[in-house]
Amino acid sequence: MSVIDCDYLPTEKVEIPAELALLIIRKASAMAATFEEQALDQLTKDARRAMRQGTDLRRIIRELML
Repeated sequence: MSVIDCDYLPTEKVEIPAELALLIIRKASAMAATFEEQALDQLTKDARRAMRQGTDLRRIIRELML
């Protein structure tokens, strides 16, 4: 039987200070809001383009997975 040496895996747990955790949460929230806005803009753009091309509403809904 062989043993695999895994030096790259952490062996001890590191406690994250509350102040750092709060900063991480705020940054993640801001990133999520930016992503949400970009996704909304892209979906709206795609839907408008499809409507201009005369695509059936049900097909647009299906293709955008709404």
